[in-house]
Amino acid sequence: MVKAVFLNVPDHVLEDRKRTGADQWDEMWEGVLHVVPSPTNPHQDLAGDLHTYLAVHWARPRKAKAYYEVNLASVGGWDHDYRIPDLLLLTRDRFSIDKGAYFEGAPNVVVEIHSAGDEAYEKLDFYARLGVPEVWIINRDTKEPEIHVLKRGRYRVQSPGTGGWLGGPGTGVEMKAGRRGKLSLRMGKDEKTREDIPTD
Repeated sequence: MVKAVFLNVPDHVLEDRKRTGADQWDEMWEGVLHVVPSPTNPHQDLAGDLHTYLAVHWARPRKAKAYYEVNLASVGGWDHDYRIPDLLLLTRDRFSIDKGAYFEGAPNVVVEIHSAGDEAYEKLDFYARLGVPEVWIINRDTKEPEIHVLKRGRYRVQSPGTGGWLGGPGTGVEMKAGRRGKLSLRMGKDEKTREDIPTD
């Protein structure tokens, strides 16, 4: 994979990306354009099934929301400082950050599906500045999850509990790398809510 920096991006390049829809995953990092390739099929399978699970088991019972690939801006930062997490979880007390075309401020959780060469970990400083309580980073290939919990302005990686399950302190969602390249999920310790994704 080759990384490149344009000191000045030609207008025709931006116009072409907008015309073809290739810009839908582009991010602005404090005025610097980060051109991100479209997600691979395995990435989309994992993110899509994770969104479905969270929408049904976490969001619906709480009258909360689970969003998929949305613009998340710093306060006053739209449209020069934003990222596009794979998923975003929002409880009702935070619905006010929804500005329609983008979100401004801290949701409860952001989720990044990590693959080699991407910038998932480089986004942690941005999420900390926003005050996002939890960041989940899930390896696309191994399905190994990490939960980063914000404490005194810095993220600390959550340690797994009994049976290797990682728990998000603000959500009740538990996860771990399962068998055959799956991510295992459950709500609390309730095995009735367990699912292994992506589905076959």
